[in-house]
Amino acid sequence: METNTFPMGESVYQERLPNGLQVVLLPKPGFAQTFVTFSTHYGSIDRVFRTSASKDYTTVPDGIAHFLEHKMFESEAGDVFPEFSRYGASANAFTTFDLTSYLFSCTDNLHENLDLLLNFVQDPYFTDANVEKEKGIIGQEIQMYNDNPDARVFYELLKALYHEHPVRIEIAGTVESISHITKETLYECYDTFYHPGNMVLMAVGGFDPETVMGWIKDNQGKKTFKPIPVIDRKAFSEPPTVYAPEVTVNLAVSQPKCLIAWKDAVNEMSGPELLRRELALGVALDALFGRSSSAYQELIDEGLIDQGFSWEFERAETYGFAVIGGNTPDPRRLTDRVQQVIDEALQNGIGEAEFERCRKKALGRFLTTLDSPGYIARGYISYLFRGAQLLDTSTVLGEITVDEANREFRAYFDPSRRAVSIVRS
Repeated sequence: METNTFPMGESVYQERLPNGLQVVLLPKPGFAQTFVTFSTHYGSIDRVFRTSASKDYTTVPDGIAHFLEHKMFESEAGDVFPEFSRYGASANAFTTFDLTSYLFSCTDNLHENLDLLLNFVQDPYFTDANVEKEKGIIGQEIQMYNDNPDARVFYELLKALYHEHPVRIEIAGTVESISHITKETLYECYDTFYHPGNMVLMAVGGFDPETVMGWIKDNQGKKTFKPIPVIDRKAFSEPPTVYAPEVTVNLAVSQPKCLIAWKDAVNEMSGPELLRRELALGVALDALFGRSSSAYQELIDEGLIDQGFSWEFERAETYGFAVIGGNTPDPRRLTDRVQQVIDEALQNGIGEAEFERCRKKALGRFLTTLDSPGYIARGYISYLFRGAQLLDTSTVLGEITVDEANREFRAYFDPSRRAVSIVRS
């Protein structure tokens, strides 16, 4: 095993097994809980792809990555959730735009739960009947999200920001798109993206890394796999401008919701550069709109926002965006006030005192989260698939300066890349 020790004292043990599976172990001596994720670099945006075995690209129905995640928990013997409960574990799964992850947490029976996780994810069971049954279940979930104001305002925002990028497509797809999913398409996506060479197993918590690595090798050594497929995700052309500057949806809400977002002009980014941009702009946005900022207090005093007002910055390999907003009685006025704060910062820069306060706050918050095995595992995998290292966060936060943040900020917040999403009654 390769061992890396980071400045905050965390040691990470890594090894790539002969079948291609990357194993990452982060022991936390003294912790009773262990959190394990088994993740594939496959999410909702991976809808057009090919492997070395095919000359032609395959286009699969929207929502299939999420559909596949649901179906993996069903085996020929039945639902796998009761088995985790029998061993005292809490299990779950989630699909994002760029990954799918299966997970559990436990305080006992780690070996049994680890085998259970590896075995069910590596043994798909799809039939015509169980696929048709799942369409009804996921169709109800889609309808629920369509009626959810928070989900609608966010997904309509992504549709306004992006012309072509599949991040504009909802993770679960639509009732119509999932109607085209068959067991054959599920097996095709599984065989392409669920090969161990495209997956990472990570464990964080109270265990001995040598022992756990031995269990994993023993489990994987009993199985045979095809050669690792070379996956070609089809590239696309995404203009730097937004698709629509503003979108409005009518739903039964007691108060309107408004999100203002700026689209990243850089189409491709990964590794340390991605992490650094995310952290620098995150600190800048917190300085301008965080709960201790003057703008936040003024907006509260004006009655334009409530406690749900927030900001978010996300940067992935092929997309990125900054979002500000929440509930408001007056979306137009809130948009103008947010833009006013942005314009003042573009002209005058973010103050050094405010930046330093928020930089230190971000560093303290990150160090606190190192006590959460679940946060570490989820965050580590997300950055790993983007070529970055979560545990470099403290180092980067110690290095970034207000001048760097202002340079990033001024380059980012271009009016041609702004879109507004509103949900009102």
